[in-house]
Amino acid sequence: MKHIFLLFFITSLSFGQDYPKDYFISPLDIPLDVSGAFGELRSNHFHTGLDLKTKGVEGLPVYAVADGYVSRIKISTWGYGKAIYVTHPNGYTSVYGHLQSANGKIEEMIHKRHYDEKAFEIELFLKPSELPVKQGEVIALSGNSGGSGGPHLHFEIRDTKTEMVINPLLFGFDALVIDKYRPKVNSVMVYPLNDTIAINNEYLTQTIPLSINDEGSYVTNKITSNGAIGFSLNVFDNMTNPYNKNGIYKVSTFVNGVPYFSYKFDTFSFDESKHINYFIDYFRFKNMGQRFQKMFIENEYPLSIVNQNKRDGILKVQPSASYTYKIIVEDFSKNTSIIEIPVVYKKAQSPLIISTSTDKKIKAKNDYIFEEEKWTINFGANTFYENFNMRLNSKEDTLFLHEDEIPVKNSFNISFDISDLDETLKKKSFIAYLDGKDVDYIKSYIKGDKINAKVKKLGNYRVVQDTIAPKIYGVNFSEGKTIDTYTIISAKISDDLSGIDSYKAYLNGNWILMEYDYKSKKLVHTLSDNIYVKGKNDFKVVVTDEMNNSTTFESYFYKNN
Repeated sequence: MKHIFLLFFITSLSFGQDYPKDYFISPLDIPLDVSGAFGELRSNHFHTGLDLKTKGVEGLPVYAVADGYVSRIKISTWGYGKAIYVTHPNGYTSVYGHLQSANGKIEEMIHKRHYDEKAFEIELFLKPSELPVKQGEVIALSGNSGGSGGPHLHFEIRDTKTEMVINPLLFGFDALVIDKYRPKVNSVMVYPLNDTIAINNEYLTQTIPLSINDEGSYVTNKITSNGAIGFSLNVFDNMTNPYNKNGIYKVSTFVNGVPYFSYKFDTFSFDESKHINYFIDYFRFKNMGQRFQKMFIENEYPLSIVNQNKRDGILKVQPSASYTYKIIVEDFSKNTSIIEIPVVYKKAQSPLIISTSTDKKIKAKNDYIFEEEKWTINFGANTFYENFNMRLNSKEDTLFLHEDEIPVKNSFNISFDISDLDETLKKKSFIAYLDGKDVDYIKSYIKGDKINAKVKKLGNYRVVQDTIAPKIYGVNFSEGKTIDTYTIISAKISDDLSGIDSYKAYLNGNWILMEYDYKSKKLVHTLSDNIYVKGKNDFKVVVTDEMNNSTTFESYFYKNN
């Protein structure tokens, strides 16, 4: 077996930490092709590792990158799907996600635990003596489990003690990730940071047209302003191939040659990841689907990659002054793209601001309770990052709580009065988020005549009843059929409203493991588990949704070998 080993490099200093460059080997025995970079902008979080392509297939061997022990195993329908965590004696833990299966003794332990707990979703925390592994040992096969959008390996490195995620490229993996492509800038935007600031005589956020000069740098026309402005950037990096649009590693800004604001994706905590919605221009993302990452901070927030700056990144354009605002975008291999923006002061006519708004004025640092006959909203202090005018109204049974275009820092509480419902319907009720025609279930609890939920975004809410049981269909055998050539039995399950909460399957009254893939809606049992008997086998599946509506499917088949 051929392994790809990391080359030795002189260690560098990053965030005050020396990372070993010759300690880990590659988790895959193929050239590393990155489809997802560390820190990449994702929905509601930064990407916490490297996504490594597996040639579009599942089942490639996954290797322990160093000696250590399997410290944690998590099997989930969502997220990382099937994941293995290996703790190493040098203070780091490697993580391998979206696996098809584990290997050897690891898989045997997982399989036993499934049957011991009678559950597909399990989590194990192990001692160093239980499952030791050696560097280069095959610990799993690559897959597409959990929230994966296609076959690949999600690979992470964490600080074992703090659980901080760290860019794997800092450990020398950059020697295996060949990146010859400079980052590509799609667009730059400039923001007037209060109502009296004009940019090019307009009191609006604007896109700055870009062109490329002979040296390959991006240049723009001169912009004018009369006060405080900020910039944001829409950019991607091709990294290991010209097709995948990966996130970028580092952004630095300069004003007249002086360092002004910067960030780079070396390390961050899981708790920080939710702040991505303030790091980007959330309004533009929700309305236009474009992620612009801001290069300024209007209000402080706990994201370590930006709050290390001594400046807030806001350019305060002064009378009789001119500036060259320079942005350098850099990938880990030091390929760079440069944007230069000339800025000059120009006095602007004071805007005519006419406000007829009846919106609620929200100050981020204050508590608020809004209440009408049928609903109550409770915003704690610091629910939001910044002040804004909130639109709030209701019609019939729906609460219209602004739009999902203002980022929420901390969750808040909503409650509805359900005293007009009988006890049967109360038990089938939940608070739903209305996303166009989609109804998204939110875990809710009932206290007296009130139904309550903790929510994380603005938008439209109402109380919904789910009285319809889930569906079981697409069973891969006909009742009474002999299935001697079959290696699996399978069925599909779905629920149109609150969603699947649990399922259980049995052969001849004995619980069997059926793995659930929500992407295909399929339950699969492997007959090599040897739970079946020769002759007739009774098969049963019970599926329950979040509102405790349940469906049972029963059938039988014959197996003679």
